[in-house]
Amino acid sequence: MSAAPLHIEYESLGDPARPAIVLIMGLGMQLTGWPDSFCQALVARGYRVIRFDNRDCGLSGRAPAKKRANLLLAMAAAALGLPVRTPYALEDMAGDTIGLMDSLGIARAHIVGASMGGMIAQVLAAKFPQRVQSLTSIMSTSGNRRVSKPTKPARKALLSRPADPKDPESVIDHLVEMFGIIGSPAYPSTREELRLRLGHSVRRAYYPAGVARQLLAVIAAGDRRKQLRTIGAPTLVIHGADDPLVPLAAGRDTAQHIPGASLLVIDGMGHDFPEALMPRLATAIADHCDKNPAVSSSAAA
Repeated sequence: MSAAPLHIEYESLGDPARPAIVLIMGLGMQLTGWPDSFCQALVARGYRVIRFDNRDCGLSGRAPAKKRANLLLAMAAAALGLPVRTPYALEDMAGDTIGLMDSLGIARAHIVGASMGGMIAQVLAAKFPQRVQSLTSIMSTSGNRRVSKPTKPARKALLSRPADPKDPESVIDHLVEMFGIIGSPAYPSTREELRLRLGHSVRRAYYPAGVARQLLAVIAAGDRRKQLRTIGAPTLVIHGADDPLVPLAAGRDTAQHIPGASLLVIDGMGHDFPEALMPRLATAIADHCDKNPAVSSSAAA
C-alpha cells in the first residue's frame, strides 16, 4: 500500500496532561465534522480531545494517484469477491492515527470513530491493541455486506455529484440535499443551518478526488468480522435507529462480533451529528472512557 502522508492537520483541545480521546471522522468529512459543542463537552469531562483531517481530506496530505477512481468497477469487483485496487487501505489510515499519536507523545488513547472513521478505529484497535484504552464505534459497520446496505435514496445521494463541482454554491447545495436525506429524522437541521455548517467546510477545503479514494479503501476493506473478534479493548457501539446510509443492523452486527461490546441505539438518529444529540453522545462516550481509565496518555509515562 502507500506510506502515510507527510502532513496530518489536527487540533488539540483541553489540557495535554489529561487522558486523550482521539476522534476519527468519516468519509470525506473534515475534523470540523466533530461539532465544537461535542468536543468541548468531552473537554469539560476532563479529557484532552484530538480531532484531525484524514489523509486525502481537508488540510491533510493528499495521496498521489495516476488515474481517477472507478467506484462502479470497484463495487462490482467487491460484489464478485475479487480484489479491489486502491492507492491505500484502511490499515494505512489507521497508521496515520498512530503516527499522529506518536508525534503528540500519546502512548494510549480512547479511540472514537464515526462511519468510515469507525472502520478505521476498529482496524486500529485490532492491529495496535497496546495503543487503545477504549474503543467507540459510531454509525459504522463490520463490513458484512448483508447487513450494511443503504436505502436506495441514501446510496444515490452518496454517489451523486454536484451540478457544477467547480462552483462552491453548487457544491453546498449538493451537500445540503445529501444530508437532508441521510440526516436524523427526529432531529432535523434547517436548510439554513446546513448551509452555514457545510459552507464553512467547503470553504475550508473541498477535494472530491480524495473522497473517491477514501471510498475505494472502504470498498476494498471487505468483511472485517474475523478481525473484530480479536479486539480486546472495552468497546461501545453507538448507532442511530433511523440511519438510512448504514442501517442499524450493521451496528448490531459490529457489537455482536467484538467481544464484550455494548450497544447504544438512539431512536430518531440518522447518519449525522445533530446538535440536539451532542450532550447525550458526549455523556455516553465520556462515561465509557471513565469506566476504562488510563494512568496517563503520555508516551513518556
